[in-house]
Amino acid sequence: MVYCKMQKYVESDINVVNEVERTKWKRVLITLGKDWRLYVLLIPMLLFIILFKYFPAYGILTGFKWGEDTSELYNSQWCGFYWLENIFVGNTAPTFWRAFRNTFVNSMYGLLIGFPIPILIALLFSEIKCLGYRSFLQVACYLPHFVSTVVVTALITLWCEGETQSSAGGVLYQLCSLFNLTNGDAGQEVTTSLLVQPKFFRPIYQISGIWEGAGYGSIVYFAAIVAISPTSYEAARIDGASKLQQIRYVTLPGMAPTLTIMLINRIGSILNVGYEKVLLLIGDKKSAWETGDVISTLVYRMSGRDINATGEVVVQQIGIVADLFNAVIAMCLVLGANAISRRVSSTSLF
Repeated sequence: MVYCKMQKYVESDINVVNEVERTKWKRVLITLGKDWRLYVLLIPMLLFIILFKYFPAYGILTGFKWGEDTSELYNSQWCGFYWLENIFVGNTAPTFWRAFRNTFVNSMYGLLIGFPIPILIALLFSEIKCLGYRSFLQVACYLPHFVSTVVVTALITLWCEGETQSSAGGVLYQLCSLFNLTNGDAGQEVTTSLLVQPKFFRPIYQISGIWEGAGYGSIVYFAAIVAISPTSYEAARIDGASKLQQIRYVTLPGMAPTLTIMLINRIGSILNVGYEKVLLLIGDKKSAWETGDVISTLVYRMSGRDINATGEVVVQQIGIVADLFNAVIAMCLVLGANAISRRVSSTSLF
């Protein structure tokens, strides 16, 4: 008798769970049918991610085999962690660790300097009451983002050019000459280009990056400021809060969720320094690799089976495992930043 009652209760609970599951999937189907046009728009993005993010991941196996391309994966033998050991402690180790150090340093400069500036620009935009003037400034700040990297690097190279018989040098070169900053590492004056000297590459790279992306990056922060209720500012003014106090106690707390999400995303891409701008800036200036070489340029050169300084042919597995190491570090940083954010502020990506 007791067994029958227990069985009845269990079956009743199972039926309830099944009904809940059916109701949940029914709601999903209703939502899909109602907003199907929006989900159709997601199809190109999903195809892009599958084709260019997931499908190429198959090539990671090349970094753990002796074959030199994906066509030989099935027939080639496993080599274990040979290529990882090569970049960590082998012949490629000095070049890899130099690239890793440069990547980390450039990314940290970009995070510490480049992350707050768009926030500051958004705060300044929010304080401009003349809509026409604000719109003009916003467009002017957004435009550099849409300028081609080739054009930007060409301008930087032109501005950094040294003295010649027909010109006194670029604008940046002349400005540095006024403060006697054009002396090279050996003490002699640089007369060819500022980009020849390793010490000039990082400041030029960071300043130009901020000029390109700070205005465009302020869009999301400005939207977060606009979403804050005006009644909060009215209450702060009634309490006698100054403009700086309103920013501190009203604006910044209202932006906190957006700031947290954007910071986590920025930390996740902290080691993703693009190779295009670096290669275009350095060109044939081999001395600038000391501070300009990053993991992406290392992968680009080694995946192309280039010849290193010792004349040894570099196979593409070294570039693959270097990029894989970069991705693993980025994933760990995202998970760590997300966990800390969830514990501290209850705001997180997942």
